[in-house]
Amino acid sequence: MVSELQPGSPIPNPVVADQDGVEQALRERLGPNGAVIYFYPKDATPGCTTEAQDFQAALSTLKARGVAVIGVSRDSVKSHANFRATQGLTFPLLSDGDGTLSEAFGVWQEKKVCGRTCMGLVRTTFLVDGAGLVKKVYANVKVKGHVQQVLADLET
Repeated sequence: MVSELQPGSPIPNPVVADQDGVEQALRERLGPNGAVIYFYPKDATPGCTTEAQDFQAALSTLKARGVAVIGVSRDSVKSHANFRATQGLTFPLLSDGDGTLSEAFGVWQEKKVCGRTCMGLVRTTFLVDGAGLVKKVYANVKVKGHVQQVLADLET
């Protein structure tokens, strides 16, 4: 299944807490030229750690373009605070504990894990412009090379 949000769609704008417990509407977190909003399954797992480190490494380039980076998972505020601190992350991690944001973005889906079917967060990234409109959707993201692809797409 692919996210229901497609290029040209406005992003949902719920109030969501970050790793410090600060609640803010999602669109207020965008940079002047938008954001990379990436959904990942779980803090401190190998793929999610690599993805976060890759976005952190690209952060200065993205910020120079006026693009914010926002990570989202269903982990708790406390888990996000620990993950952010241990990985040296300087961009916000939003806690979607009740699933409001992941469901609104269409990334809470049925998936197969170890041969079993279950509901879970599908790794997905949204490139959003400064007005809060989706520019590009990266569904079922493979971590290796993903951030480089996002950067390349920002060039065009």
